[in-house]
Amino acid sequence: MGLIVKLINLMTIELTVLLTAALPVIELRGAIPVGMSLGMSPGHAFLVSFIGSILPAPIIIFTVRPIFETLRKARFFRKFVDRMVSKTMLKAGGIQKYGFWGLLIFVAVPLPGTGVWTGSLAAVLLNIRFKTAFTAIFIGNLIAGIAIMLLSHGLIGVLAFV
Repeated sequence: MGLIVKLINLMTIELTVLLTAALPVIELRGAIPVGMSLGMSPGHAFLVSFIGSILPAPIIIFTVRPIFETLRKARFFRKFVDRMVSKTMLKAGGIQKYGFWGLLIFVAVPLPGTGVWTGSLAAVLLNIRFKTAFTAIFIGNLIAGIAIMLLSHGLIGVLAFV
């Protein structure tokens, strides 16, 4: 019975971290520290967070254009969609200029407003082919995840010592 409870707890923690990583804005930047604070090893928290954070990319890339077109038809949503497109395009200057490398760096920089969700949206708005966009987003997310894992591991280690 004790083993079953431990497995359920572990699966619950992993699911929590996976779903946290799939959320916009939070992504793996917030999910890795959450996983580590829930007792996951840094590598385990990174892996589960990475999987959760990359899952929305193909969904966004393939569905955002038809969703936006449909929402724009309703006056109520038109301003929301236009505002989201404008805000994304303001951030997308480097992506537009440098293409693959710009998108990779944009996603890799672990700051608010960058990441898989915004990078995927920018890739769609800039008409970047799926293979190119997904590869850049995947590698950028990998770099961001490693950086956050290393920072979190060091910070949590220091806090545990104090």
